[in-house]
Amino acid sequence: MAEEADTARRSIGARRNPDSADAILEAAEAVLVEGGYAGFSIEAVARRARAGKPTIYRWWPSKAALLLEVYQRQKRVDIPDSGSLEEDLVGFLKNLFAHWRDTPSGSVYRSLIAEAQSDETSGAALAGYATGRRTHNSQIVDRAKARGEIADDIDSEVVADLIGSFAWKHLLTNRLDVDEATIRTAVGYVTRGIVTPRR
Repeated sequence: MAEEADTARRSIGARRNPDSADAILEAAEAVLVEGGYAGFSIEAVARRARAGKPTIYRWWPSKAALLLEVYQRQKRVDIPDSGSLEEDLVGFLKNLFAHWRDTPSGSVYRSLIAEAQSDETSGAALAGYATGRRTHNSQIVDRAKARGEIADDIDSEVVADLIGSFAWKHLLTNRLDVDEATIRTAVGYVTRGIVTPRR
């Protein structure tokens, strides 16, 4: 036990030690690359980072919480600002699909969503993350309001949910090679509606 304490990285309590936290996150990324989601465990991360499991659980209360932070560190999805709501939403979805398709992030996020269906802690971590992302992504709609492109009473977060549900469906069914024409059609239905105005 004393030997483990000597070799483990030091914790400074509930507040993270930046060096230790970075080492744990880097170890988590390496474990994920080597073993995939199925081979990922807090034990494996602790061994690689030379950190105690209690330290990891103090800063990340669950495996899902740690994986979500790894996912966020890897996520590089540009949010366009073209001056057009439709073009911005299409560009965002194209960037998101490419990121999920071309990096390990897509399979990690898909696995997290699956685990959240049966694990309450994972579900809570995912729900917290999704709420934050919805608020972040709704800035596309907020910019369109500021330009006068859409009405002020449009609920930005509902629009973000509609676009997000299209993305999640393709992620969960592993259909990330969706073409631009399909993306444009979906975005057009959201931005322009599908009901013909009555005369």
